Amino acid sequence: MSKFVVVVIDSFGVGAMDDVPQVRPEDIGANTCGHILQCFPQLSLPVLEKLGLINALGFTEGAMQSSASAVYGTAMLQHEGGDTFMGHQEILGTRPQPPLRMPFSAVIDDVERALIADCWQVERKGSDLQYLWVNQAVAIGDNLEADLGQVFNISANLNAISFEEVRVIGEIVRHCVQVGRVIAFGGLLESSQQLLDAAEEKLGQYIGINAPRSGVYQHGFQVVHMGFGVNASVQVPQKLHEVNIKTVLVGKVADIAINPHGVSYQNLVDTQQIMNITLNELQKPGDIFICTNIQETDLAGHAQDVDRYAERLQVVDENLGRLMSAMQPGDCLVVMADHGNDPTIGHSKHTRENVPLLVWQPGITGAHLGVRTTLSDVGATVCDFFSASAPQNGTSFLSLLHNTNTGGNHG
Repeated sequence: MSKFVVVVIDSFGVGAMDDVPQVRPEDIGANTCGHILQCFPQLSLPVLEKLGLINALGFTEGAMQSSASAVYGTAMLQHEGGDTFMGHQEILGTRPQPPLRMPFSAVIDDVERALIADCWQVERKGSDLQYLWVNQAVAIGDNLEADLGQVFNISANLNAISFEEVRVIGEIVRHCVQVGRVIAFGGLLESSQQLLDAAEEKLGQYIGINAPRSGVYQHGFQVVHMGFGVNASVQVPQKLHEVNIKTVLVGKVADIAINPHGVSYQNLVDTQQIMNITLNELQKPGDIFICTNIQETDLAGHAQDVDRYAERLQVVDENLGRLMSAMQPGDCLVVMADHGNDPTIGHSKHTRENVPLLVWQPGITGAHLGVRTTLSDVGATVCDFFSASAPQNGTSFLSLLHNTNTGGNHG
């Protein structure tokens, strides 16, 4: 019985990709990991250090050092920009396609009509550029933290409206639009005016709510991600189901990935709770694939809160140690990210960065996995590990792993 666990530290990039000067000049110089270590030179992350974080970073910063025994590499983003939704689809084996881009202004009429037809109270806010204000508690407009034009947000005060009602609003919006993602979320705010006060325009085309500034992340945050055009039949969960391997998704990945035959722990944000569930699932009998997302690091990046980011990393590090202590010979752990979100770069959006790729098994010997050209190499490796057919995209690195305990790997 073998376990394969992938822990995605959301937004924990290790340096701007080579194409950033051409495609995202605002991310020039971004390095989420490196800049956090610069801000906290005495930060200790002993498990990530052992796994090869500094090896993947490519230079020594602060007290942490490279590891001679690490199995490490980096992975490039094959999807455009730097997006959690597309990043996780890529991890699970989807070949990314160019995203559809449009401002919310292009669909505001259709969304407004659909909401009114469903008996919601709808107003328009703004002058030349407008967003929708629903039931005095929900703002609908452009996502200002992701790549502009690819995501629409439904931002809500959950003290004034239930999350289930917000989800219904999100489903109406999702039905009306074809951008890659609609995000319906909210938090417990003292006043719905906090949302209105956080409205911003960008580039003369986009208008929405600055989510970190509104305060929705701070108390009682809940979220659902609604994707478009994902073909789950080519992804890891389906390929594993075909060989009777269960997939367990924990945290944000459970909100955005399709997993009809497995177990999905959705609407979770707290890092400790997420890691506790991951450990509990790891200790259950049988072959299993677990993919876990740590979202609070990404939220700290959006809030440009370096202190919070570093503190959440310490929680992750401690819990990675707990996972590794519970793993048996033949099990496999991958620690990675899905993009960057450098809290020091001067903007609150994701940053287009290479991500660390850290691999560990009991008894594994050190190895360099190189620069992987897509996050999908992880999904391909998972399928290879369980002797399942390959997903749509990616190249397995399983043959590069050498284990002194078992002399080989699963399958």
